[in-house]
Amino acid sequence: MGNKNTVYLTQEGLDSLKKELDDLINIRRPENIQAIKEARSLGDLSENAEYDAARNEQAQIEARIKQLEKMLENVSIISEVNTDSVGIGNTVSIKYVDDDEEDEYMIVGSQEADPFESKISNESPIAQALFNHKVGDVVTVESPNGNYEIEIVEIK
Repeated sequence: MGNKNTVYLTQEGLDSLKKELDDLINIRRPENIQAIKEARSLGDLSENAEYDAARNEQAQIEARIKQLEKMLENVSIISEVNTDSVGIGNTVSIKYVDDDEEDEYMIVGSQEADPFESKISNESPIAQALFNHKVGDVVTVESPNGNYEIEIVEIK
């Protein structure tokens, strides 16, 4: 699926990154420049904690802007979601074969992964095991804690 630099995002994830980038460029960067100017006006830069803090924040802002711009250049939107077999963008209900416990996960790009929202990365062991399988398939998940089997109950 795509090259190694491809960033898979839902439309919601893309909108969120664009909003963050816009906020960094139009709000945080100008505020930071102002903070640097004010800290400079305090005089001696060698012992000026405000200046050091503002410069560190500037480096973080600029690094994040570059990172976001690079991601947005390589973005692939998850739109048409096929429910015949598991792929990125699907929500999958699974049953753990060992204990009959069920879970539901949405498979998203690594930038949007959020275990608390049941959004797992397309690079995670569970997603890797599920890819291209169909409802009813039992697949083996290779995990650092040992392999286990899950059954695909539903693909949305």
